[in-house]
Amino acid sequence: MARTAVADVMTRRIVYLPGDTLLDEAAQAMRDQAIGDVVVTEGPTLSGMVTDRDIVVRAIAAGLPTRTTTLASIASRELIMIDQTATVEEAVQAMRDRDVRRLLVCDADRNLVGILSLSDVALLPTSAPQTSTPGRARPT
Repeated sequence: MARTAVADVMTRRIVYLPGDTLLDEAAQAMRDQAIGDVVVTEGPTLSGMVTDRDIVVRAIAAGLPTRTTTLASIASRELIMIDQTATVEEAVQAMRDRDVRRLLVCDADRNLVGILSLSDVALLPTSAPQTSTPGRARPT
């Protein structure tokens, strides 16, 4: 990875939903907005994050009803932020260190400006050229 700033690859679309939002409503919002996560709020305060994977693993797989279970009940409470000027390498290291797949991205004033996910990083071109072996398929 080249020295790419987090701001250059993060997702800028942030959807905020109150903690009392039901999971089926949150899933519909994710579908409609073509996103995989929402930031959960309690009044004006950020209180957690829920991903589409969280809905599946923490709720559906546990047999929780999506029409009565709230975001607050399954949200990840530890919100990890990184500055938008940090490098992607620093962000990946933070993800590894904290065992998370997403980071909230803030500006110098600690205002939320985006979300960086592993899929954002995976879409970056690699610095080493890929070579293929004759007669063999090249990985995509």
